[in-house]
Amino acid sequence: MEAGTTTTDNGPSGPRPMKRRALRIDADSLVTKGSHPDAGGPMPLVVQPAMDGVDLAAWASEHRDEIINDTLIHGAVLFHNFQRSTPALFGSVAQAICPDLFGEYGDLPKEDSAANIYKSTPYPSDKTILFHNESSHLPTFPLKQFFGCVVASPTGGETPLLDCRRIYQEMDPSIRHQFETKGLRYTRTFAEGLDVSWEDFFKTRDRSEVERRCAAEGMTCEWTSRGYLRVASVVPAVEVHPVTGETSFFNQVQLHHVSCLDADTRQAMLALFDLADLPRNVYFGDGSEIPDDTMAHLGSLFDQHAVALPWTAGDMLMLDNIIVSHGRRPFTGDRKIVVALAQMQHRDGARVSASA
Repeated sequence: MEAGTTTTDNGPSGPRPMKRRALRIDADSLVTKGSHPDAGGPMPLVVQPAMDGVDLAAWASEHRDEIINDTLIHGAVLFHNFQRSTPALFGSVAQAICPDLFGEYGDLPKEDSAANIYKSTPYPSDKTILFHNESSHLPTFPLKQFFGCVVASPTGGETPLLDCRRIYQEMDPSIRHQFETKGLRYTRTFAEGLDVSWEDFFKTRDRSEVERRCAAEGMTCEWTSRGYLRVASVVPAVEVHPVTGETSFFNQVQLHHVSCLDADTRQAMLALFDLADLPRNVYFGDGSEIPDDTMAHLGSLFDQHAVALPWTAGDMLMLDNIIVSHGRRPFTGDRKIVVALAQMQHRDGARVSASA
């Protein structure tokens, strides 16, 4: 059923009116569903309480299949105005939807106050985190990802979203063909002070264990003359969704390519490292360089289709990680976003068990 409504959103100066729009009322009348007036399209689907006091975790537990289906259609679901703003409450909602929250992720720091919940990437607040599908450079990645806003920054700090199905369809066919046929080769050097340590990432201090795990996952690894660990993996640049059968441009090419760094950061990195020793870099799967003009084409396409909405404290965002990539805009002031990962899957199609 449809209903006309005028909602409010919280901006830097407090509540502000949002445009009047049609909302679909859920069958049990506890929530409404509709599009965000500033999104310019169907992503994300916005779910809001239809009345005071709705317990989002309880509602989500009863509507788990419906929520997951919504992410398959829209790519992202934003739970808005439920007034949940602690990591523990965020975790209860995420687990109500996906009981198999992953607890052994090496790229993010753990949130101490909640099990299997992480803090967001510790990256300078004045820098942009470019678009990426989580762990798409690795043999194992999450199918679902959750973000929860505990503290909204006064300005900026949006988590922009990108529908990777649309990017795949609209990119230059000759460029798409190269990515499809060659795949990508990612390299990562765990340089001290510029990345998480290899010990934290692999959860071990045993070099032989790191070598064993890399070999088991189909990655190469070596110890550089500086004592750093360098790993490399060759993986596809596109992925077919295991449920919908749709093809997405699923990767981290923008996040890893040196041409996408801002000028000051790029100059500093190239002054410190040779190309082979950069903390992160990416090539076509055959080892050939990805031209800068190819990256410029992708960057233009990403900017054209990006959806960036302001966070409000208590907001919770659920993504299908194959369908949607994300980033982070620069911000000022305090900001706290918590993260959860679920439905870990290996590229051979096997589901990976969650860990406590």
